Amino acid sequence: MSSILSSKWTKVLVFFLCLGPLGYLGWRAYHGRLTANPIEYITHYTGDYILIFLVLTLSITPARKLLGLPQLIRFRRMLGLFAFFYACLHFLTYIVLDQFFDFAAMVDDVAKRKYITVGFTGFVLLIPLAVTSSAGWIRRLGGRRWQQLHRLVYITAAAGVIHFYWLVKSDITRPVRYGAVVAFLLIFRLAVWLANRQARPQTLRSPVKLTPTAGS
Repeated sequence: MSSILSSKWTKVLVFFLCLGPLGYLGWRAYHGRLTANPIEYITHYTGDYILIFLVLTLSITPARKLLGLPQLIRFRRMLGLFAFFYACLHFLTYIVLDQFFDFAAMVDDVAKRKYITVGFTGFVLLIPLAVTSSAGWIRRLGGRRWQQLHRLVYITAAAGVIHFYWLVKSDITRPVRYGAVVAFLLIFRLAVWLANRQARPQTLRSPVKLTPTAGS
């Protein structure tokens, strides 16, 4: 398994798998299968995949620790950037197809509709995470500040869940499921942090080399 995860071709395969949802959406559009309300369908579809990729990104650290597969870290940056990619598609659907570039109406929506406010906040928080996902930004910011910045991914995921929850209103099953997964991942991260803090000797440790990601 380790050799498979370390292969460059595995990373290429994962990249194309991440593009799969966009390809399927294009196929449905080409065959006229975007339901009676295509704008709503595209909006909800891309919104789903923002949360899916955020959850996958956050799952990398627990998975590599629990499964003993440190090579999984190679895919975290890619998954985080795909979360941002689908967030951009989601936001562009709202700007172009839903509002037709009516920026005054969009500002009014952000101010008055709380689910849009929290969703827009989550999107804005994703931007610095995507921009600073490279190794170069780790060097510029320093490891500690970079880690602190990328903890915003948990706030972004929580904002996405709340946005979804307030949007659906009636059937809350799916947003609650997403929320439960995000809560579990956050609790796991806190537990690891507390365990490491208790086990850490009262001496300075040497700096740890970090792997660039779009989210911690």
